[in-house]
Amino acid sequence: MKKLAILLVLALELAVCGCGTTPPNPVINTSTNGLWEAKMLGGTNEASELGFTTTFIVENSGPLDVTSFAFFNQGSCFDNGLNEENVSGSANLITNIGTDLVTGSLQLKVNSVNSDNVLTLSTVEGGLTGMSNGTTGTTGTLTDGVAVGTWTLTGPCIKGANPAPSGNFIMCQAAATCTPP
Repeated sequence: MKKLAILLVLALELAVCGCGTTPPNPVINTSTNGLWEAKMLGGTNEASELGFTTTFIVENSGPLDVTSFAFFNQGSCFDNGLNEENVSGSANLITNIGTDLVTGSLQLKVNSVNSDNVLTLSTVEGGLTGMSNGTTGTTGTLTDGVAVGTWTLTGPCIKGANPAPSGNFIMCQAAATCTPP
């Protein structure tokens, strides 16, 4: 009887220890770098047709490491001399293991140098898409990246516009033109 009780206690201990341990979920890490071009759609006057190029680095999720930034159409809302130090943001990249499809989100904020003008771009989750060449346990590179979302412009350059100028944007990786997914 004592031996049976000891065996039952051991079996119970093994069962309890086995609970709660699940195999790790396989993950494909994806990073992005390289040139992105953004075009703002909508807005009026100085807030219309803003556009820029930027380069940033991020792996999976977190803050963007912005390495370059330049407007190709800035109007008077943004000063000359604006560079990557005036830009911040974050991204979230999730790679589907079966298809290598990357979905996620992107937020970007551009601050003017000599005034309080701020351009803010934001996507919803799934507003950023692309493909990854990574495999489980490796870090792949995002290609064919496209981000679609909304933008707003705040600051003195909007001269009391209510509501603040806003619209949609499209931002494409390594492409001068692209279409929303």
